[in-house]
Amino acid sequence: MEKITSFVVEDNINALQMLIQDIKNELTELEIIGSASHIIEAVKKLQKKQPDILFLDIMLGDGTAFDILEMIPNLKSRVIFITASDEYAIKAFKFAAIDYILKPYSIEDLKESVKKAKNSLAIREEQINILNDLVTTPNNIPTKISLHTSEKIVIVDINNIIKCKSDSNYTTFYFKDKTKIMVSKTLKYYSDLLKDNNFIRVHQSYLINKEYIKEFIKSDGGYLILQDNTTVPVSSRKKPEIISILKEI
Repeated sequence: MEKITSFVVEDNINALQMLIQDIKNELTELEIIGSASHIIEAVKKLQKKQPDILFLDIMLGDGTAFDILEMIPNLKSRVIFITASDEYAIKAFKFAAIDYILKPYSIEDLKESVKKAKNSLAIREEQINILNDLVTTPNNIPTKISLHTSEKIVIVDINNIIKCKSDSNYTTFYFKDKTKIMVSKTLKYYSDLLKDNNFIRVHQSYLINKEYIKEFIKSDGGYLILQDNTTVPVSSRKKPEIISILKEI
């Protein structure tokens, strides 16, 4: 069986050697064709030969992973990003919908990341842009989010999302232009992710963008009418919060 080629970029020499050793010991289907601890060194080597899988540390001593990606715009490798345990970085990866390994990683984490990389869609330039913006300016509120469907990756403006509806382990996004997208993540995942983007969980099955609230009807159990004239139920414990929001509008 032909081996999958790999390359490691990590500026901490001990971490670099440990990752290489873990790959050799635990991921025998991978062949390491090179490594680097600095940006220019990585770029020179990757321009000569690109691996199937690139392990790429986000924060490097002389810059970031984005510097490398910018210098090699034709990179075809599946990228596995490595990041420290930082809440802003983790949030950035979630908005960009890009998989990552969190330091300190386990062997199981490593194996799972390679499995996903082998089966994943190629990362789009827009995803990298989202990730770069959020990592380099962590205090900014994201304006875009990447959504993975079963067939493609879609980059959307968060302000164009009217509501999200839960369907078991799936979430359907409804947009201003009347289109919709279903993704295989739970509503709770997006409720946590979009809480700083003017979204509110009004019901166990619904997450809405506050900007699109048109009316709150108190009768019949209580429900919202949104700007697209659709209705959304409101749970009893969320009614006071909705009333408070409407007073502020």
